[in-house]
Amino acid sequence: MIDMREGCARCQAMTPNEEKMTSTRTRILSLVLAIGLVQAVAAQTAQSPTKQPDVIYVPTRQAVVDAMLKVASVKAGDVVYDLGCGDGRIVVSAAKLGARGIGIDIDPQRVAEANENVQRNGVGDRVKILNQDLFTTDLSEANVVTLYLLPTLNLRLRPVLWKTLKPGSRVVSHDFDMGDWKPEQTLNVDGATIYYWTITPDLAKKAEAK
Repeated sequence: MIDMREGCARCQAMTPNEEKMTSTRTRILSLVLAIGLVQAVAAQTAQSPTKQPDVIYVPTRQAVVDAMLKVASVKAGDVVYDLGCGDGRIVVSAAKLGARGIGIDIDPQRVAEANENVQRNGVGDRVKILNQDLFTTDLSEANVVTLYLLPTLNLRLRPVLWKTLKPGSRVVSHDFDMGDWKPEQTLNVDGATIYYWTITPDLAKKAEAK
């Protein structure tokens, strides 16, 4: 029978060199674990925007949503991007007209609500909700862009729309205009103002000049 006390005594009686090697291994293991933790935290941070929303979320009333999509003549084959999509009601409504919808929102709570709305309405095959910063989102696929932001944000976004969207694309804003870019139509619906523009070929050059 093996005497366990004798085995323990042998474990404890390490030479100075063995003790040094054991200490080195421990430090290396600790370092590896620390690096792995830092990388995991960095990866998680990279996947989720940390910027706070620029506007307080106020839902667009359904009558106004319908009017915005109507003035933009949204139909099957269109790709509608709603920037600051909130609960996703605009892209859900666009999908019911046969379009594809992409909702962009930086607030994870709004994204969760929008995804629930998408599933509840059975349009998950035509709508995608992205947790992104609208100012860094690639808008080149869109031919309709809807907005309910603020005047200052509209002006920041204006040159991006001019440079990125193809001629013929439509832009619709709830309540706020685009400065000296005069709308083609202005509507008053259910107490709200709707502004409508079409992207023309000269706007990309105008954006570059500014």
